Amino acid sequence: MQFNSYAKSLVVAVSFAVMAGCTSTGGSQDGSMDGTGSAGAAGQGVTSGQASGTQLGQGQGYGQGQGQDSRIPDQRTIYFDYDRDTIRPEFESVLNSHAQYLRSNPNVSVILQGHADERGTREYNLGLGERRAQSVERYLTVQGVSPSQLEIVSYGEERPAVDGHSEQSYAQNRRVVFDY
Repeated sequence: MQFNSYAKSLVVAVSFAVMAGCTSTGGSQDGSMDGTGSAGAAGQGVTSGQASGTQLGQGQGYGQGQGQDSRIPDQRTIYFDYDRDTIRPEFESVLNSHAQYLRSNPNVSVILQGHADERGTREYNLGLGERRAQSVERYLTVQGVSPSQLEIVSYGEERPAVDGHSEQSYAQNRRVVFDY
């Protein structure tokens, strides 16, 4: 009887370990401060023509070649201030573009990847990355995006966009990335 209980516990523990190992997704990260780098061009179903370096606010916040509501916005990264999870005003237009795209394409889902710089403990940074992604999620749902289209993953400090120990490097690592 005790062996049966031990076997069940072992199966549950192995199941959790397998699920934990499957929670990470691969892919490249956008390291440019304005979020217009080529993130998403590798392994995310976006052609290099769609990952053009056009900035929002210049009239073309979307990839090239299709109607406006059917293209994923080019700028897929927003940045945060040190130890903050509040959305900076300069990124509201980026979030509005993503909200419009997601509302127009209800079958599309996105993973909001929260990141932090290396300062702080691993646990704290995982929590901070999650709070940042939750802030973006709240903003998008207020804009009318269905919560079923949104998923949150926090990487904390584990996937830096830029290696380095300068304030500029830290600023590029405090981010949320839209992974379609």
